[in-house]
Amino acid sequence: MTRVLTMAYGVCAYVLFLVTFLWAIAFVMNMPVATTIDGGGSRPASPLGAAVVTNLALLGLFAVQHSVMARRSFKRWQAGFMSPAIERSTFVLAATGALALLLWQWRPIAEPVVWSVSDRGLAATLGALAWVGWGVVLASTFLISHFELFGLQQVWARLRDRPLPAPEFRTPFFYRYVRHPIYAGFLLAFWATPHMTAGHLLFAIATTGYILVGIWFEERDLVAQFGDRYRVYREQVGMLLPRRRRDPGARRSGS
Repeated sequence: MTRVLTMAYGVCAYVLFLVTFLWAIAFVMNMPVATTIDGGGSRPASPLGAAVVTNLALLGLFAVQHSVMARRSFKRWQAGFMSPAIERSTFVLAATGALALLLWQWRPIAEPVVWSVSDRGLAATLGALAWVGWGVVLASTFLISHFELFGLQQVWARLRDRPLPAPEFRTPFFYRYVRHPIYAGFLLAFWATPHMTAGHLLFAIATTGYILVGIWFEERDLVAQFGDRYRVYREQVGMLLPRRRRDPGARRSGS
């Protein structure tokens, strides 16, 4: 693949991701889009059993794609036939496809309602916390390296025929207190809702489980890459809740 085509591939993957990510926010927040977590669109309601099976299959597909392609062993295998410049963009494109399929084919389960907050102040607070969660997710990507995380830095370096910098290990801002602020932001966005339906609860529980499993795999890879530096960091900084004993050193950019 030529340098120009590599750049075009990376930009297209990023744009598709960005559109789908905005759709995901609207989906979880029940904004007026074609499909949302609690309804929307003209799709008829599915029987409860079919809805649960479909939704779990969609969530499982996304989790498997995301977890397998993010592993170092898969990346080593992929390097045998794919340019390193498009490896991350390919991951982003595959993850975007799995997420778009989930959002498109999700089957709402409106009943039973697990909780519904009638107090306007509390409902507004929960809604605001969800937006804070999305803000933490976005801000955290820029703290580590947004454009590297989504493949643009790699294709830009290929276009300019420049080598990629070696991965760094640092702890900017949120990372000084929480090892995985991106995941923490997602959990806040998924759970902080004034109206929790059975379908939303299924989504929140499944994604929470995936996040916990994903953290285990991710930290195993980080220990393999950075050794004792990451072990010390893991001991001193909370995984999803803020905790800091002393300066833990640094965290890898783009992890």
